[in-house]
Amino acid sequence: MSSQNLPQSTESPLSSEQSSEPCRKPRVAVVFGGRSSEHGISVVTAGAIMSAVDRTKYDVLPIGITRDGRWALTSDDPARMAITDRQVPDVDQLTDSAQGAVTLSVDPGNRDVVVSEPGSVPTVLGEVDVVFPMLHGPYGEDGTLQGLLELSGVPYVGAGVLSSAVGQDKEYMKRVFTSFGLPVGPYEVVRPREWESDRPAARKRIMEFAAEHGWPLFIKPARGGSSMGITKVDDAAGLDDAIDEARRHDPKFIVESLLRGREIECGVLEFEDGPRASVPAEIPPVTAHDFYDFEAKYIDSAAGLVPAPLTDEQTAEVQRLAVEAFEAASCEGLVRADFFLTEDGSFVINEINTMPGFTPISMFPRMWQASGVEYPELVDRLITSALNRSTGLR
Repeated sequence: MSSQNLPQSTESPLSSEQSSEPCRKPRVAVVFGGRSSEHGISVVTAGAIMSAVDRTKYDVLPIGITRDGRWALTSDDPARMAITDRQVPDVDQLTDSAQGAVTLSVDPGNRDVVVSEPGSVPTVLGEVDVVFPMLHGPYGEDGTLQGLLELSGVPYVGAGVLSSAVGQDKEYMKRVFTSFGLPVGPYEVVRPREWESDRPAARKRIMEFAAEHGWPLFIKPARGGSSMGITKVDDAAGLDDAIDEARRHDPKFIVESLLRGREIECGVLEFEDGPRASVPAEIPPVTAHDFYDFEAKYIDSAAGLVPAPLTDEQTAEVQRLAVEAFEAASCEGLVRADFFLTEDGSFVINEINTMPGFTPISMFPRMWQASGVEYPELVDRLITSALNRSTGLR
């Protein structure tokens, strides 16, 4: 796919009804950080986004959410938002702890951002025209922030409330895919009430699952991401520690069997004529890690193969399934769909990410670069698409 075959982004100047400041540039609030365990990766990704935004077209307002949930203006310095010495950054490193809290009105007729400091008159920073919610995990990628923005009447990049929630919860994601006829692998879910009220019964069910599908198993937080909290378990002896680790991130956890085959990813991007799939990528086995975990993805930067070495027929099939997954979950904007190409030659969908990793070396931007859409154009397209989309039922 070449860039000249793709619809180009169009300018979206604000109407006089949207702004009392005629001819001003649209203001993009990049919101990042948050209360999830993926806080640091969110900061890294937001830094990459802020570096790529065309400042001749847009004003950027960086808003960080601290680990305890406080919204604050942060430094507009992407260089401070990178991984340094194998350590991910933190919103607190980018803000003045004495700085007032940032709030966004839930009045859809008022898009002003306000900074409130104790003992001072609140400062109005002006309108926000679109939000780029660069948050991963709960309290951001799961529909909660999207719900706030819907109440506020502020357009935003990416999936809406329902699709964000579905994309975050691995149980309901798989249930949606199954109902649309998409192939998923074997799994079991243990919900908080079940684990807290009858652990022996929950363990028995997991052991029966292992007897049917074999070891190893993968124990995962049901509503997590960035491969955090996931443990590969080779036998029953490691089960309790793996469950404890998953529940440290989410009281609900999911158990999956090992699918033997190749890990294939495919990006989906919404164009004017509908969603399209990128060239797929392959995640090769990572010899220094048991699986493609957090360290492999973000610290050691294990590189995927783009494009994946697939036949034309396999490429077409995984692209078709990626778009079907996008539509099944009613997604908007973008999605990264993750698959296994099993030993019998069939594709099984593992999950979708409604706000995937988005640094220039992340798989989603790399797949689109190989498809003819460079990173700055990708960022611009998502902002433009959000500006042209209304909030509310659509």
